[in-house]
Amino acid sequence: MNELQQPIFSALAAPLRRDLLLNLAQNSPRTATELAEEHPITRQGILKHLNILEDAGLVTVRQVGREKQYTLTPEPLGELEQWIDVIGAIWDARLLRLKSFVENEEG
Repeated sequence: MNELQQPIFSALAAPLRRDLLLNLAQNSPRTATELAEEHPITRQGILKHLNILEDAGLVTVRQVGREKQYTLTPEPLGELEQWIDVIGAIWDARLLRLKSFVENEEG
């Protein structure tokens, strides 16, 4: 894992932040007020979570009049998916070697 992925993992560690990302994926852009209406947390609490997501590069913020609108930024998730694919390929290879070993021992 490279240093750029660490903030992404930290941001995704909280279930509420994952819910916020899902909400933004389905309904972007959204304001903190709109998001707070859908979650059992204050607007200030939502803003703290949105700031963490923004710092990780997972959301972008745009000022529209007096409101800030938040939108999902999916590109960092693609980098994360690539990392997960590498780990998956390593485990697939290990499992194939184990399967081959077990079959050779039985035969």
